[in-house]
Amino acid sequence: MYIMRKNLYFQGRTVWVSAHAIKRARERQIIYPDMIFDTIRNGKIKRFGKSMIKFVRPYKNRALICIGEDNGYSIIIRTVEWGK
Repeated sequence: MYIMRKNLYFQGRTVWVSAHAIKRARERQIIYPDMIFDTIRNGKIKRFGKSMIKFVRPYKNRALICIGEDNGYSIIIRTVEWGK
């Protein structure tokens, strides 16, 4: 697991970013890690499934989506993608 340079918390839980999410961010031209940080901090939250969580933050012509898993004591970001 990878934690950003700043400790990131959401609703009292530590947020971890997986190596898979970092790899996908590089592949999808998400250059700045601060974009992921801002999406988690300021984006809209959508919960789906039993323990999955989605953070969505719009940018100019598309939205950055961080999909993670809420396991009760921490949130693990599994993947990052661009959406509409």
